[in-house]
Amino acid sequence: MITKFSDVFAELKAGNVCKRMVAAWAVDEHTIEAASKAVDLGIVTATLVGDKEMIKDVCTKNNIDVEKFEIVNEPNELKAVSRAVQLVHDGEGDVLMKGLCSTDKFLRAILNKETGLLPPKGVLSHVGIIENPKYHKLMFLTDMAVIPQPDFRQKVKLANYVIKVAKSFGIAKPKVAFIAASEQMLDSMPACMEAAMLAKMCDRGQIPGCIADGPLALDVAIDQEAVEIKKLVSPVAGDADCLCFPNIESANVFWKANSKLCDGVKQAGMLVGTTAPCILASRADSAETKLNSIAQAVMFVK
Repeated sequence: MITKFSDVFAELKAGNVCKRMVAAWAVDEHTIEAASKAVDLGIVTATLVGDKEMIKDVCTKNNIDVEKFEIVNEPNELKAVSRAVQLVHDGEGDVLMKGLCSTDKFLRAILNKETGLLPPKGVLSHVGIIENPKYHKLMFLTDMAVIPQPDFRQKVKLANYVIKVAKSFGIAKPKVAFIAASEQMLDSMPACMEAAMLAKMCDRGQIPGCIADGPLALDVAIDQEAVEIKKLVSPVAGDADCLCFPNIESANVFWKANSKLCDGVKQAGMLVGTTAPCILASRADSAETKLNSIAQAVMFVK
């Protein structure tokens, strides 16, 4: 059973899973270091698109064998991003990774109608994973990076996405918590009302393959003691796999509070809704977070 990132790497190694990764404007230390470790682990072959001399300099500085990569030399950042996306679009890569390029350039290339990766009428979203020593398993959450204020139909899409990612990690029937400020049904809070509707859709198979409840406040979603104190009866409370937040602010704050205030936390994240998973790590993210994100994407397409 996968409960932490070390289990993910063990699973991929045991299954001899190796996918083709293309990294866009991969000229920074953290991206190249993460790609190097992923190649050494045997979970990807890596194509780095960017300025060849910059890539070589980073490899030399960090004692990384540049020969382990295929390098597509493109000294212009915008052209490098477009080229990387097109390689995946054309079937020459299974996973796309963001390097040092800005998020807007990365997304613009992904959303290009001719060479991009978003299907017609597709919904682009983000699924993150958190390993926190205080929780007994991985937490899958959405959406902390793309959709500011998802409407109800988008929330249905987001729920399906996070369930699909959780299933790719071997969770046969993920427990989904639709998060609000309270577990009470309060008609004064739209998030509570929509959470209840989404949970009922799960019950009736309109959002299939999961066990769900909502609204659930964050404490009862992930803390069994809070469940017992509040005497809440729920098939999800205290044991949620997936956390569906009502808006980007709540999800983003949860994501960053974990990373900045909790020791030993590990994270990963990727874009979903695309024809191939796209690793959207911050330029400031550590090499470890980027490596975990590579593993997440490879698990998703394995």
